[in-house]
Amino acid sequence: MKRVIAIADRAASVSLKLLVALNVLFFLSFLAVLLFAAGRAHAEIPTCTGADMLSALQKNDPATYRKIEADAAATPNGKGLLWKLEKPGEKPSFLFGTMHMTDPRVTALPPDAQKAYDAADTIVIETTDVLDKQKMMAAMLKEPELMMFTDSTTLSSLLSPGDAAAMNAALDARGIPPATVAKMKPWMLSAMMALPACELARQSGGAPVLDVKLAEGAKTAGKPVEGLETAASQLRAMASLPLAFHMKGLVDTLKLGDKVNDINETMIVLYQRGDTGMFWPLFRAAMPDEKDDPTGYAAFEETMITSRNKVMVEHAEPILARGNAFMAVGALHLPGPEGLVEDFRKAGYTVTAVGL
Repeated sequence: MKRVIAIADRAASVSLKLLVALNVLFFLSFLAVLLFAAGRAHAEIPTCTGADMLSALQKNDPATYRKIEADAAATPNGKGLLWKLEKPGEKPSFLFGTMHMTDPRVTALPPDAQKAYDAADTIVIETTDVLDKQKMMAAMLKEPELMMFTDSTTLSSLLSPGDAAAMNAALDARGIPPATVAKMKPWMLSAMMALPACELARQSGGAPVLDVKLAEGAKTAGKPVEGLETAASQLRAMASLPLAFHMKGLVDTLKLGDKVNDINETMIVLYQRGDTGMFWPLFRAAMPDEKDDPTGYAAFEETMITSRNKVMVEHAEPILARGNAFMAVGALHLPGPEGLVEDFRKAGYTVTAVGL
């Protein structure tokens, strides 16, 4: 039987996990595009393409689809983007899951979320660094090693000749001269390569990702905007993981080629449905025959998701104590036993899904 999930052409599943995580959990793609787009002429935005893998899977492999559904249903707090946070003595606040993308289907808030956002006194996003590009880049240049190789190392020097050639071919196909990104750290290039061409062009042209749009709207309305972490802290966390892990993720992501479009389209469909608990079951099913790197990905998950969730809760509590805040963070921070929904419950909040 031909598996719909062969969309990745047997690329290592860790690359799929990284690709999904980069677009939903981190502002790294925003940083990478900003770095790459500096001085680059804005080209016409190409038409977005990509097929929803999930609907095709439901039609062509219903047994696998049912397994994915069952795994998603077993994920704690795996359904819903908007959650109400309540604690005695505090005005209720709201937690909302985002994707760091500019796609109009993503940037249009669901009605319940729009109502909560409009009524909020304070808007909270992952990092306010993204609101001032010049200031953010100036701060990043104080730690250039987080974005670029500062010695004689290049991306190609860390790859076999065959992988280096494959990387350069993939870059050429995207209209990116390999020499322009030769010194980029692999996590920066992975973040940029995880974007479809249309999304890359929109961001390069200055279109705001959802989180930035929410923050800019708050500033226009005269509302305070607060952050839970810094762009540098995200980069430091990525830099703390083994370089070999990042290089493997980069090569495998590049090998996905145009199939990145299908993966992103599927992510957006799941996001619109609020099915945050279905992301990982779907992409686990995508690679049933491949040997994953469980140790490497476990370290990634602990460093980039679980640990950050705990920091976010710690930094959010003083803001939530003032009441009536609207907190927007990457949607994959919400579900699971170590997700933000559970972490806020452990911190004494009553957390309830809204609009389900």
